[in-house]
Amino acid sequence: MGQKNKIVTFVINPNSGTQNKEHVLRIIEERPDRELYTPEVVYTEYAGHAVEIAARKAQEGVFAVVAVGGDGTINEIARSLVHTPTALGIVPCGSGNGLARHLQIPMDIKKAIDVIDEGYLEMIDYGKINGVPFFCTCGVGFDAFVSLKFAEAGRRGPLTYLEKTLMESLNYQPETYELETEDDTLNDKAFLIACGNASQYGNNAYIAPQAELTDGLLDVTILEPFTVLDVPSLAFQLFNKTIDQNSRIKTFRCRKLHIHRSKEGVAHFDGDPIMMGKDIEVKVIREGLRVIVPSDAPKGSLNVLQRAQDYINGLKQLNETIVEDISQKNKAMLQKGKEQIKKLTTL
Repeated sequence: MGQKNKIVTFVINPNSGTQNKEHVLRIIEERPDRELYTPEVVYTEYAGHAVEIAARKAQEGVFAVVAVGGDGTINEIARSLVHTPTALGIVPCGSGNGLARHLQIPMDIKKAIDVIDEGYLEMIDYGKINGVPFFCTCGVGFDAFVSLKFAEAGRRGPLTYLEKTLMESLNYQPETYELETEDDTLNDKAFLIACGNASQYGNNAYIAPQAELTDGLLDVTILEPFTVLDVPSLAFQLFNKTIDQNSRIKTFRCRKLHIHRSKEGVAHFDGDPIMMGKDIEVKVIREGLRVIVPSDAPKGSLNVLQRAQDYINGLKQLNETIVEDISQKNKAMLQKGKEQIKKLTTL
């Protein structure tokens, strides 16, 4: 990390994801090497609070602000750190952790803090959608619609997201879009249009598998209307990092993208929904953010075995979440049964 006695601020969102933040706090207190830096911990108290905290810390000149949360918390902190000397650190505790996964930051809390200890920095690009910064993906269409339903659900985690995706996909109607880049114009009827600065939504779901954070380009993925017969291959390729090979998919790269649609509606940035008008401008800004990343993370495209492992890990995580959800429901039913028996025995 270079010069000693630097300040690193850990910003904890107590409401993001599904992990116990007290457990994270204990690890932060135990693990950091105090000879490398002085850690401080701040909790967010309301939506948007992380933006204010990070801006203040950047003005104070701290070495890094670490987002302890999900992509929403990361977005709030990172937008205040762009074009400043203060770096973004990530301890992934969210539902999807798209940016952390792309950067190959470990999902294990202790190992993620080891990365912070190392302090290896990389400059990455970021994007803007109608002036709103994003660091992973943004888009319109079905994924934006699901992000809105997910936000309204009140519950977090991949199971909720999967549930909303399956339910809403049955009735969602594709829209016609006019797309204009610096080089071309096209009209397309699409289920969704995703713009990737990074490669995935989260949970190893790669919507823009070839996207890089340092190439100065947006990777645009257009999913055209499809049938139920296409779903298995689309789902497999989404997690296998090969969705760009599907016949229902169109992809291209650009620095700027103008999207025109027939009516106002929802869009999303880093998984958060936002209402926008008929015209949407998306662009990439080069090398705008310092990020702490693993020094030994392999660069470039993953090989076939790594892709297969990503897919297996995604299925494993989903399976564990489903099992946990069923277990919680069974416990709730058992408790309710005990209460009913108790009532009957006291009559």
